[in-house]
Amino acid sequence: MKQLTAFVMSLLITQALLAQEHQHHQHDHATPKTDTVKPRQQSHTGGHDHSTASHAQHDDHPSEVPMSHAFSFNLPMNRNGSGTGWLPDESPMYGQMYHSKKWMYMLHYNAFLRYNKQDLLDRGTRGDAKVDAPNWVMLMGQRRVGKNGLFRFSGMLSLDPVIAGGAGYPLLFQTGESWKGKPLVDRQHPHDLVSELSVGYSLALSPKADVYAYVGLPGEPAIGPVAFMHRPSALLNPDATLSHHWTDATHITFGVATLGVRYGKFKVEGSSFTGREPDEARYGFDKPRFDSWSGRLSYNPSANWAMQVSHGFLKEPEPLHPGEDVRRTTASVIYSKYNQGNSYWNATALWGVNKTKNHKGEHAALVEGAYTVRRLGVYSRYEWVQKSTEELVLDEEAYGHDALFGVHAITAGLNYRLFTVGNINIAGGGHLTFFSPDQRLASLYGQNPLGAQVYLRFYPGLMGRKAGRYLLPY
Repeated sequence: MKQLTAFVMSLLITQALLAQEHQHHQHDHATPKTDTVKPRQQSHTGGHDHSTASHAQHDDHPSEVPMSHAFSFNLPMNRNGSGTGWLPDESPMYGQMYHSKKWMYMLHYNAFLRYNKQDLLDRGTRGDAKVDAPNWVMLMGQRRVGKNGLFRFSGMLSLDPVIAGGAGYPLLFQTGESWKGKPLVDRQHPHDLVSELSVGYSLALSPKADVYAYVGLPGEPAIGPVAFMHRPSALLNPDATLSHHWTDATHITFGVATLGVRYGKFKVEGSSFTGREPDEARYGFDKPRFDSWSGRLSYNPSANWAMQVSHGFLKEPEPLHPGEDVRRTTASVIYSKYNQGNSYWNATALWGVNKTKNHKGEHAALVEGAYTVRRLGVYSRYEWVQKSTEELVLDEEAYGHDALFGVHAITAGLNYRLFTVGNINIAGGGHLTFFSPDQRLASLYGQNPLGAQVYLRFYPGLMGRKAGRYLLPY
């Protein structure tokens, strides 16, 4: 609780400092110098939704130049995902925007103070309960460089290792990474204190075309969908996905370099990066290796859709399995739709497969959705994942050396905004997860175990729908 209080206090202090800089700019630079070219704004007439606008979007201090996409001043900021990934242009944007003379900043965060009980009815032997607080905070900034250039940076922190500890939090059937030299099983590992430090530069060749470069230590390579914690369809859910290590586990990678090109509705990019997942020392920086590669094709056919396919080679991702390389393939579709009455539909469908030499491919699929309207949010998630004997730390003599076990998981939950402190919204909520594993696992997990949790959520307001939206060049 003390750590979460410190987290909230740090948010308030950061907001105050950014707001002070923003107000200083408004006072001293009422007419900013025109040393850059302003992006073309959309011709539609809708204004900010002031009932949910951030502090920097109040009526008395409107932003003269809305923030653009991080890698193109000809695209809307709503398309920003994690790393260089794309979301739909109609995605909701939760955050607070500030700007100084030449810079524009965006503050994002999400934190849950919760009680989490896995195997609610104690049907098996692998359940656990914990009070913890999954959390992250991100500061992004960007500025124009000359007529056609755009520079951006991003920094993301998480107090997961401080609050949850090295063993993370309970989550039935979750696997991946280790603690004290042993694999984590039925637990979600904590994210690193420093989860992203990245910079990027893009050059607009025309309104329809950009080239860009991105480097991070840590950062996110061009593989997989937008990471779960940044998807609008998953923002309401405190839990990581069981398919995390099949699709988007590379979102914290110590050593990433990406080059890409956008033309119209398409984007092609490739990355060199460190295949090894973060080690158990969550407070430091791992050695960059640049021993792995990936490629991704993205396509946004309209403002409501974002699609991608990607493939990569990961060199020895798990420290406990030296010499075991992984080839990962993913595909995903993300949907966002704004409705009248300040409501949103958000959904994601994805698939991923991990293939190691001399082993069967292990598949995972997910469909998740969220509906938000004013104070209320409801969400759901369905997953199917194949877990191996090794991943679940099972007795090979009893379960088989190469056996795969299918696991189904269905989650349903809701949260409701209770009140606001400063610019921080506080909501109460909870959810229930129904697991249906392979029957061979019943002696360990019981028949159809349940997971349940209740929580308080801390998050920024929904920005005005038109803030940062631009006339698309196609």
